[in-house]
Amino acid sequence: MKALAKTHAGPSLELVDRPEPECGPGDVKIKVLAAGLCGTDLHLEQWDDWAAAQVHPPMTLGHEFFGEIVEVGEDVTSCRVGQKASGEGHVVCGVCRNCRAGRRQMCIAVNSVGVNRDGAFAEYVVIPATNVWVQPDDMRPEVGALFDPLGNATHTALMFPLVGEDVLITGAGPIGVMAAAIARHAGARYIVVTDVSDYRLGLASQAGADLVVNVATTRIREAQDKLGMSEGFDVALEMSGNPAALREGIENMNHGGRIALLGLPKEGFAIDFGKVITHMLTIKGVYGREMFETWYAASAMMQNSALLRQTVSSVITHTFPLEEWPKAWEAARSGDCGKVVLDIAGTL
Repeated sequence: MKALAKTHAGPSLELVDRPEPECGPGDVKIKVLAAGLCGTDLHLEQWDDWAAAQVHPPMTLGHEFFGEIVEVGEDVTSCRVGQKASGEGHVVCGVCRNCRAGRRQMCIAVNSVGVNRDGAFAEYVVIPATNVWVQPDDMRPEVGALFDPLGNATHTALMFPLVGEDVLITGAGPIGVMAAAIARHAGARYIVVTDVSDYRLGLASQAGADLVVNVATTRIREAQDKLGMSEGFDVALEMSGNPAALREGIENMNHGGRIALLGLPKEGFAIDFGKVITHMLTIKGVYGREMFETWYAASAMMQNSALLRQTVSSVITHTFPLEEWPKAWEAARSGDCGKVVLDIAGTL
């Protein structure tokens, strides 16, 4: 099968022929129709220090995907051949304290699809049946491929109650844009989204943001003044991993404000812990999705929120065949895009 793989330690990827993965007794083999390009994949292609510590080549990349089940293991009863499915990319050990306590998203020995085990930038991928999320038969492949990042947005946005709250979202990448639609669905009062890309801020406006701020030229405090906010934001969702975004977010929080951190910084950085303490702020790290409450919540909101359905569709701005993967990486790095999707099976 065709597969986009990290064949050796170092920058770049290669489109290669690899054997089809074998389906074990508790596994499911999925024919991949579409796969989303994530910021993690940019790091892995670039081969920074984080990537070098995580990946042991040869490894097929890709963890956001949708496809059709073509084979199930002999012990599998939860799904069947012919069903459409997305996949939870975090394969957990099942025996650590967190797994046994039902907190599988906090597994200390997680094995990630497309990072620690072969992924979905290929014609076929195999995952445990317990990681399969069956989707409706009429699900569009490119939309189904976004359920992983939609899960990130859902997990982060719903980390704190939002009804009647003023919400700041720093970072208008696809996850931040989807989080804006979720915050609107969940009952936020004002939603402000920041970025340095006017293109992405336009997507955030369509997703229900009351105000968007290009922080290259405008300060968040000015957004508060425009909206008549006198006490700061109640909830912040940090999606960018940019140190300046978190610092400015902290500066604009109300006393007792709560901050959920999803964006991964490239390295450690200092923040004003004096303000965190005196303003009694809560800062909470968020990783991946709750397994599988987030998937249920995301699916339910997709059924009941026309705005979220529209946002998930509109955030997909570029599609490329697998053979044109360098163009996909170039588009994703440009900033003038939403979600970039690889058309694995030539069906988009």
